[in-house]
Amino acid sequence: MSVTVEQYARAHVVTDSPEDRATVPVILRYDPDGGPTAVHVGLPGPHEWTFPRELLERGLRAPATAGPVSIWPCGRVQAVMEFHSAHGVAVMQFDTKALIRFLRRTYTATPVAH
Repeated sequence: MSVTVEQYARAHVVTDSPEDRATVPVILRYDPDGGPTAVHVGLPGPHEWTFPRELLERGLRAPATAGPVSIWPCGRVQAVMEFHSAHGVAVMQFDTKALIRFLRRTYTATPVAH
């Protein structure tokens, strides 16, 4: 059995309208038993996005895209994730420190010894 990594973070909703800007809770999850190369980002409501962990790692250094998810650095301390679906586009801005901390934890997740 492996260790599932869950980390709560806050993201800023990026929008053209100042009235719609908000900070929302997000859950970052990695389950090595469910897919050792995938990470999950749970947005408010029933919205969860799954994409390659490697995309998150690349996107913190330079713009990267895999399917409906794009990630890119935004200055020195923030990163942007853009999620496309049939219902539209969600753009979220994260503190890079939280994403790096999550990535490190995914790489150190090890099977539980019995």
